[in-house]
Amino acid sequence: MTDSESSTPFDDLDTYVDLPRGSGLTLSPDGDRLVTAVQTLNPKHTLYVTALWEVDPTGERSARRLTRSAKGEGAAAFLPDGSLLFTSARPDPDAGPDSGDDDEVTQLWLLPAGSGEARVVAARPGGVDEVRVAARSGTVVLSSATFPSSETHDAERDKRKARKEKKVSAILHQSVPVRFWDQDLGPDAPRLFAGSLSEEGSASDRASQGGDPHIELTDLTPDAGRALERLEYDVSPDGSTIATTWGVPERGGLRTAIAVLDVATGERRVLLDDVDFEHGGPRFSPDGRRLVVVRERRSTPQDPGDVRIAVLTVADGSVRDLTGDWDHWPAGPIEWTPDGSALVLVADENGRAPVFRMDAESGEVTRLTADDYAYSDVQVSPDGTHVYAMRTSYAEPLRPVRLDATMPDQESTVLRGPSESPKVPGTLTEVEATGEDGTRVRSWLALPDGASAADPAPLLLWIHGGPLGSWNAWSWRWNPWLAVAKGYAVLLPDPALSTGYGLDFIARGWGSWGGAPYTDLMAATDAAVERDDIDETRTAAMGGSFGGYMANWVAGHTDRFKAIVTHASLWALDQFGPTTDAPWYWAREMTPEMSAANSPHLFAENIVTPMLVIHGDKDYRVPIGEALRLFAELAARAEAEDGEMPHKLLYFPDENHWVLTPQHAEVWYETVLAFADHHVLGKDWQTPDLLQ
Repeated sequence: MTDSESSTPFDDLDTYVDLPRGSGLTLSPDGDRLVTAVQTLNPKHTLYVTALWEVDPTGERSARRLTRSAKGEGAAAFLPDGSLLFTSARPDPDAGPDSGDDDEVTQLWLLPAGSGEARVVAARPGGVDEVRVAARSGTVVLSSATFPSSETHDAERDKRKARKEKKVSAILHQSVPVRFWDQDLGPDAPRLFAGSLSEEGSASDRASQGGDPHIELTDLTPDAGRALERLEYDVSPDGSTIATTWGVPERGGLRTAIAVLDVATGERRVLLDDVDFEHGGPRFSPDGRRLVVVRERRSTPQDPGDVRIAVLTVADGSVRDLTGDWDHWPAGPIEWTPDGSALVLVADENGRAPVFRMDAESGEVTRLTADDYAYSDVQVSPDGTHVYAMRTSYAEPLRPVRLDATMPDQESTVLRGPSESPKVPGTLTEVEATGEDGTRVRSWLALPDGASAADPAPLLLWIHGGPLGSWNAWSWRWNPWLAVAKGYAVLLPDPALSTGYGLDFIARGWGSWGGAPYTDLMAATDAAVERDDIDETRTAAMGGSFGGYMANWVAGHTDRFKAIVTHASLWALDQFGPTTDAPWYWAREMTPEMSAANSPHLFAENIVTPMLVIHGDKDYRVPIGEALRLFAELAARAEAEDGEMPHKLLYFPDENHWVLTPQHAEVWYETVLAFADHHVLGKDWQTPDLLQ
């Protein structure tokens, strides 16, 4: 076999970051077209740009590209006539010199179903986002960030212009929260707007005849304040009603209720509010009379809560729980079948995320897929015979597939998507271990080609974040195949607190992060190194977010690893709790006593393993102070008189909880692998070129 035949895109970081990245799926009203989004590098290879592609649901035709611009496109939604709406910050060629579009905010564009150029049909000074379309009437609903004092479009435009010209960025907060993820909240906040295309006839007819369709938007939530900051909503098929999450103020933050809005009058009615629950994911039934909602029972330091599926009657607000004793947590939007008799959803299960069908009356559940994949973005065909979805695993990135809508335990049919799955440089298998309390603990193990008893591979233990999550889907940010291409085996365990193994499995680690999650990780590592194709003398551990917390905890409780990488990690829990972007949630998970018992910083004296600390300054979920304090406390204990120490800090001033830009992703992987090579394989330290 030649080098070219054995090489993969994971052998070279430039080639890896250049791989196309798919996401999302939207089905046309007639069921003949699927639209997905694909990210590719811009010509300078400095940013990812998203384009929309059409996929044939039958799998016969090749995928074709629908949009192309330097700014990219997103939020695809179909009108009833098959015209495609999308958002983009691309310049409007028809805008006049006084349009005020120089900020290049996102606008709503329409691409006709037949022929014709895309054109802007709606714009807001604060941009447009979260587009929904009523299935029958074509009513368009979108969200747009708006200043609280703005009563008109012009007032909003003038306010933004004045702040820009005066270079004012200050925000006066009068309530919490103040930040989310990597965004400052305020002074503007989301509102919901609705409208319909002007003029008679279909959008496609008007566009092909040189018409100028547009949507006159009506502000339905002028008094929303911050109630829509955790926005999830849907519009009824007839376009008369919007169901939305609605934030209810309470001590320390907001809880989410479900409200309905009358599109004609803007009248609002809170339909479901319970102090013991958070609510989300509303989806109208085909007849518009019911809503499926996700009810999340609020956690306490002694109880991890639960996630339930319920059907809500729009007329009177009555609630009927469908979950029963089904011990799964739904992930992502839940879709109705066209006849309203069933729901189609995805939930984590045993290191996978199958598609399930749930009877809308009895709650009886049928698992539709029985393979090793994680599914998302489910769409049901208009005739109810097929389900379309995106599927992924650690063997392949997201790609569009088709399922029979009623057949249990089936294999999905791959459709002809915009790109092929890349060849990986190894194999994927499973490892099972037994926790200290006798609980089964399972992991994925990515093995390099050629690993054997004669040539065992060094092992990298990767710890997932969340902590409520599972290693069940392809990740571009934490991709094991880049390490596998360098000869490492990568262990991806699901310890206590992981989803897909039932509520009791989560409860084992709830409020006690340093307990079962840690011992499960050690048990999983023990099981992996018992294999004769793994070298137990050459191991490292790494993780991000909660995984970074666990990496720090591991560092203070064992010296079995040669190196530890901790990314966006929690170090001092008493410091983290009040400074994270959601301090009220943290208070529901751990008491001050629990935080003290589980804080890694209290075990700093025990750390002897070299650590690579990584953090972004725009990380508001785990603020930069965690990394700065960790690195300072490592240095105070390890720094020699000449300033040398084995620990390192990789700092990204412009990145958030993740590292998103391609050039920084390359630097991240180069540094992590160089650190592992140095301490695990004994190679000379090599500083990445762009860091020296």
